[in-house]
Amino acid sequence: MFVRIVKLGFDPAKIETFLADFEIQKAKIRAFEGCLFLELYRDKNNTNQFFTYSYWSDEDSLENYRNSELFKDIWANTKIHFNQKPEAWSVDKLVSLE
Repeated sequence: MFVRIVKLGFDPAKIETFLADFEIQKAKIRAFEGCLFLELYRDKNNTNQFFTYSYWSDEDSLENYRNSELFKDIWANTKIHFNQKPEAWSVDKLVSLE
């Protein structure tokens, strides 16, 4: 299992559109084979910055998602609202405390 973190910066006028689209798509993303967890965060100070955190069972599952029609449709509808280049990291979780 590994974590995928994606940083997204939006045109402030497009944020509500992004949030409405995410609301529609989030269950489909989470239900994609190999996706174990999905969260969306918003920066408290720079409110046009968002982060998705998703847990994937393995790298093949993430690649299958990234090559799927679901991702292609979501990405095509999301990237038109960006005001900066997105950034992404794949990381291994080393410690988690609850």
